[in-house]
Amino acid sequence: MRPYTLKQIQTFLEVARQRSVSKAAERLFVTQPAVSMQIRQLEDTFGVPLIEPVGRNIGLTHAGEAFQTYAIAAMGQLKDLEALMAEHVGLRKGRIDLAVVSTAKYFIPMLLVHFGKLFQGIDIQLKIDNRENILGLLARNEADLVVMGRAPANLDCEATPFATNPLAIVAAPDHVLVRRKQLPFSALGEHRFVVREEGSGTRAAMERLFAEHQTPLNVVMEMPSNETIKQAVMAGMGLSFLSLRTVRHELASGHIALVDIAGLPSMGHWYVTHMRHKKLSPAARAFKEFLIEQGGALMDSWS
Repeated sequence: MRPYTLKQIQTFLEVARQRSVSKAAERLFVTQPAVSMQIRQLEDTFGVPLIEPVGRNIGLTHAGEAFQTYAIAAMGQLKDLEALMAEHVGLRKGRIDLAVVSTAKYFIPMLLVHFGKLFQGIDIQLKIDNRENILGLLARNEADLVVMGRAPANLDCEATPFATNPLAIVAAPDHVLVRRKQLPFSALGEHRFVVREEGSGTRAAMERLFAEHQTPLNVVMEMPSNETIKQAVMAGMGLSFLSLRTVRHELASGHIALVDIAGLPSMGHWYVTHMRHKKLSPAARAFKEFLIEQGGALMDSWS
C-alpha cells in the first residue's frame, strides 16, 4: 500500500462534509482539480472508490462512509497528540483552532489582537460559521475552542461564560414604535420582522422569547447575516431581534434605534466551550483563561 497523507484525509473529510468538490475547494482555498487529485490518490492507495456522483452533488460509497467514521476519530486523536506535545514547548509557540458563531465576529478580532500582544508566538486559525456548523466542528473535535451564545444541551461540553450578550428589538429610527416607551411585548405581534436563518443562535433565542410571551412572530424575510439584517432594518423592511454587541456603531450613529419593550434587553451570555474530554494545549488554555479573566471587561469597554 502506498503511503497516504494527512492532507488527503483532510481533503476527503471536507468533500464528505460539503458533498461537493467545488465547495470543498472553496473551504480549503485550493482549486477543484487539486481536491480531485487528492481524493483520487487516496482511492488509489486503498484500491476502492470513496465518493460517487449523486445527481449534481457528491455522495459517499459504503467504503467512503466507513473511511469517514475512522478518519474523523483519527484526526481527533492527532489533535490530542498535538496538545500533549505542546506541553513540552509551553507558551513560546503553539496553535489554536478557534471556531466562533457569526455574531461573535463583531468582537472576536479585537480580543485576538489583545491576546496576541500577550502571547506573540501563538498562531490562531479562526473559523466563523452559523451555530449548526460550529456545533459540528465541536462534536468532531475539529475545533479546540468554540465561542457561542448558548451552550449546547446535547453534547458533553464544558461551557464557561465570559461576557454578557444583551439582545433586544431594533428598528429604523423613524419606525412608529421608536417613539413609544415601555411597550408590552404583545405590541410586537402587529409588526413585521427580518430574522436570521434557521440554525442561528439568535433566531432560536428570538423564537423562545416570542413563545414565552405567546406573541405571534410575523417573519417577512430570513437573511443569512447580521450585516444584511441591519441594512434591511435601516431600509424600513421590518424590525429585528439582534445582539446589541452587533449594532453598537449603528445605535451610536443613529442609523438604527432601540425599541423600548418592557423586560428587554434579554440578557444572555457568551461562552467559551470545548468538549469535556478535550485535552487543551497550553495555548488553548491560555486563550480560555484570557477570555474568562479579561474578555468581558474588554468588550464592555468598547460598548
